[in-house]
Amino acid sequence: MEYTKELSYKKRLANKKKHNGKSWAIISIASIPLIMTLGNSMLIPVLPLFEKKLGISSLQSSMIITLYSVVAIFLIPVAGYLSDRIGRKKVIIPSLIIAGIGGIIAAWGTWTADNPYTFVLIGRIFQGVGAAGAAPIVMPLVGDMFRDEDEVSSSLGVIETSNTFGKVLSPILGAALASFLWYSPFLAFPVFCFISILLMTFLVKTPDTTEEPPHFGEFISKIKDIFLEKGRWIYAVFAIGCILMYVLFGVLFYLSSTLEDNYGIDGLKKGLILAIPLASLCLASFITGKKISKNKVLMKWLTFIGLVFLATGVFIISFSENLWYLLSVFFLCGIGIGMALPCLDAFLTEGIEKSQRGTITSIYSSMRFIGVAVGPPVFAILMENSRLLMFYSTTAICIFAGIISLFAIKPKQTS
Repeated sequence: MEYTKELSYKKRLANKKKHNGKSWAIISIASIPLIMTLGNSMLIPVLPLFEKKLGISSLQSSMIITLYSVVAIFLIPVAGYLSDRIGRKKVIIPSLIIAGIGGIIAAWGTWTADNPYTFVLIGRIFQGVGAAGAAPIVMPLVGDMFRDEDEVSSSLGVIETSNTFGKVLSPILGAALASFLWYSPFLAFPVFCFISILLMTFLVKTPDTTEEPPHFGEFISKIKDIFLEKGRWIYAVFAIGCILMYVLFGVLFYLSSTLEDNYGIDGLKKGLILAIPLASLCLASFITGKKISKNKVLMKWLTFIGLVFLATGVFIISFSENLWYLLSVFFLCGIGIGMALPCLDAFLTEGIEKSQRGTITSIYSSMRFIGVAVGPPVFAILMENSRLLMFYSTTAICIFAGIISLFAIKPKQTS
């Protein structure tokens, strides 16, 4: 009897340690999207300051965001393939090192170079390379670590919440850092990367696999088969993810410029204001990730409802430029985006075989980066010409995304 109790106690203790280990692993993995988001989004509130310090135009400042994303767009599928071949951590950790080096180059250039803008762009290229091999590999890594669909969905909710929390923290942290030294957001990034490297090295143990990864020709053939079989809903998820990021980063660029140009709000105060609508995105992502579990029908309808919220919010923004009105409507937009993103993540992670998961989710990340890259410069151009055209065209794009989610995503196809 005593022996049985001792065995039961040891089993409970082992399960507790295993659970704690998984919890720390998820926290460590979640640091990657958080840090990569900080590396990009915390520059948005200080772009007007960069324009003054570097003597560049609004369109040129938007290129600081866009170039980072453009580089990542092309390299993310390569990183996804490599992660399927050689392992997730073997791609993630070197990528974090490269991203940190990019921050050092950008900061050094702004401090010493005769043409600092060029060095900023070079540093951003390095950061884009690092981002390509770090953040997009997180989703397939989570899928590798858990077999239970509830655990996968819940963990992806934490990952997406970390991503969105990074967006909430970014304007506050970016503005706070720049208030001390205008190029300090670049200096802080390598420190963040180093922390994530330590966490990934010591707290994340990737599962062993006995499967031999397919050779390139076989791999391409399998990818083609996936798109032939499931292409309809995969293309829909790709398009919606791209549109959500286009709207998010375009609107943030607009709001950042409006706060400074129309209201004279800058520095930490602007960062705190920008964080208000982003907080709704973070909260909605967290709640959605907890609720969706493996219910793919629910995922579809939450995606559609989120897009309806977003389209409605973007449309009614055009009615007024009052500060509190804008923030209230952006809060609604944040809820819409936060509802949709975890559902899109879960569709891909649970609907794609493990051996191809890295590449498919990486292509999805590339599509999201396209939205990030296109949003700020397009909004910068439209802001100079027609505010109404900017919001009406964006509303139409959101409606298009809603139609896609309604008719192209069919849950029975994702199982």
